[in-house]
Amino acid sequence: MHYAIVGHDRPESLPARQAARPAHLDRLLALRDAGRLLLAGPFPAIDALDPGPAGFSGSLIVAEFESQEAAKAWADADPYLAAGVYERVDVRPFRQVLP
Repeated sequence: MHYAIVGHDRPESLPARQAARPAHLDRLLALRDAGRLLLAGPFPAIDALDPGPAGFSGSLIVAEFESQEAAKAWADADPYLAAGVYERVDVRPFRQVLP
């Protein structure tokens, strides 16, 4: 089943996000390579593709896991959480309808 993982950034977390990004992307690439990643990306803090110093307000990952507990365990090990980028992470079941 797919699960939506929504990370909510702490204020002023852009420097920590930038530092932890390579490790964060490595984990996403592993999900992609395993055929389990549906989509992933950040939420710009302003209405712009490149928000510059405004940074991001969070991230969305939708991926396949064996269970919600497995998705939560994966999310809990995210480098963004360890680096203090995220103030909280929500994990919810997701059912894709379209496309």
